[in-house]
Amino acid sequence: MEPVIKVEHVSMHFNLMEERVDSLKEYVLKFIKGNLMYNDFIALDDISFEVEKKDMLGLVGLNGAGKSTLLKILAGVLKPSVGKVEVKGTMVPLIEVGAGFDPDLTARENIFLNGVILGYRKKFISEHFDEIVDFAEIRDFIDVPVKNFSSGMYARLGFSIATVVQPDILIVDEVLGVGDFRFQEKCEKRISEMIARGVTIILVSHDITMIERLCNKVIWLDHGKMRAYGDMKTVCEEYKKI
Repeated sequence: MEPVIKVEHVSMHFNLMEERVDSLKEYVLKFIKGNLMYNDFIALDDISFEVEKKDMLGLVGLNGAGKSTLLKILAGVLKPSVGKVEVKGTMVPLIEVGAGFDPDLTARENIFLNGVILGYRKKFISEHFDEIVDFAEIRDFIDVPVKNFSSGMYARLGFSIATVVQPDILIVDEVLGVGDFRFQEKCEKRISEMIARGVTIILVSHDITMIERLCNKVIWLDHGKMRAYGDMKTVCEEYKKI
């Protein structure tokens, strides 16, 4: 089967300043004098893998392992320093809680704003408006500015908007971890339904039991390197040993 995601020898480097610069004036002076010093931070180091249609790929690793950086590269938010990524089909990224929301707008207004950002037409959003609101369980707060929402409400609304349509690929990064247990069950059920319909899903979670329940393949990242990649059971058993 032809892969829907192909990652070939991807590395990501960031330049980190060695010393703090508190103002633009100080930055310009140091730049002119050639006194700006950087450290090369390697967030990802020679990562290669393929994802096939209907795969449920889990990404595991400790904080700072490079998981979110890899997701942002897959979503097109970041361009890798080295290597290339091929993605076939439509992709919906759900990477950060509240991403794409304007905190001063109401939930109603943000549903349309976020939907447009994800590429939905206004007519489509209107037709699915009640479905989005009811799944997110925010009917009583629909005209409240989202800056007053809890992180759980943000996550529910973002997940509901992102999954109301059937993309080819869905990326989910830790957002399920901020919801309550009952809502996590709803999300897992919807994810299972999407997989059954042929959607490819990439999930990042520190909840290894969730990875074991949902995923068939797992990548284990460790300080930017791919320590293991393969079937869920084998990789998770190795990861749990640490």
